[in-house]
Amino acid sequence: MPAYTPPPLPSDDKRWKIVNGTMRKSGFARHALIETLHTVQSSFGYLDDAAIRFVALSLRVPLSQAYGVATFYHYFSLKPPGKHTLTVCAGTACFIKGADKLIAAAEERLGIVPGHTTPDGQVSLMTARCVGACSRAPVMLADGEVTGERTPEQLIEQLERWAVE
Repeated sequence: MPAYTPPPLPSDDKRWKIVNGTMRKSGFARHALIETLHTVQSSFGYLDDAAIRFVALSLRVPLSQAYGVATFYHYFSLKPPGKHTLTVCAGTACFIKGADKLIAAAEERLGIVPGHTTPDGQVSLMTARCVGACSRAPVMLADGEVTGERTPEQLIEQLERWAVE
């Protein structure tokens, strides 16, 4: 049986070589789908249609399966992220201590709902099931940095700091 010849990389962008390396390491096996999508996400910041199609073709998995994985897991995003990312923990401890108020304040201030990015591309608003900092509830992550015991007013202050950058 002849050796598998993967499709050519979508572009000369060096990040595709990193993605290709992930697939090559697994022998372009189907079981590398999640790991490869994770590499695309961390390399490019999100999964676009062309990337999902390339990975599916390269790993010889149905396109529907690749999209199924990309849309099932909360980690994956199909849209480019904003310059800043605000993630509000919506886990039980945070919710009991007012995460719903943080989310409502962020929605009102930004004019978007969780899972979206402001039209100017500045801020993406996300929620998480739990960020593992329950003792500091309610918690939000501002560009990945955990900030605990936040009030809606403190959240607005963070957003205003980003606005003046």
